[in-house]
Amino acid sequence: MLSATLGLTQFGVNQVTLEPRFASSQRHWHVVEDEFVIILAGEVVLVTDAGETVLHAGMCAGFPAGRADGHRLINRSDSQAVYLEVGTRAADEEVLYSDIDMRARKEDGRFVYTRKSGEPYE
Repeated sequence: MLSATLGLTQFGVNQVTLEPRFASSQRHWHVVEDEFVIILAGEVVLVTDAGETVLHAGMCAGFPAGRADGHRLINRSDSQAVYLEVGTRAADEEVLYSDIDMRARKEDGRFVYTRKSGEPYE
């Protein structure tokens, strides 16, 4: 995490390299934290409830906290894509996954993953 390396505590910054044919995550949205991405190299496909949008180097996207519109990035190209991911560092957070039965809650600084109902995975 770049923010930890630089001693930043108010927001998190990750430099992510997304390999060809890989996705950043499952589609998700944050209850508490804003999230922002800027593409540094290559291209990715942003997938949201509205559909798909190709993002090239220099383009960015933002995801306001509490907006129930899951998002993820997919690298459908034959080259690596590199982007910065920036987000708030809230003490408490909940992440909901749009397409699968999963949610994550930050407890004591760590995420605990459960079903959307709160039941643990067995």
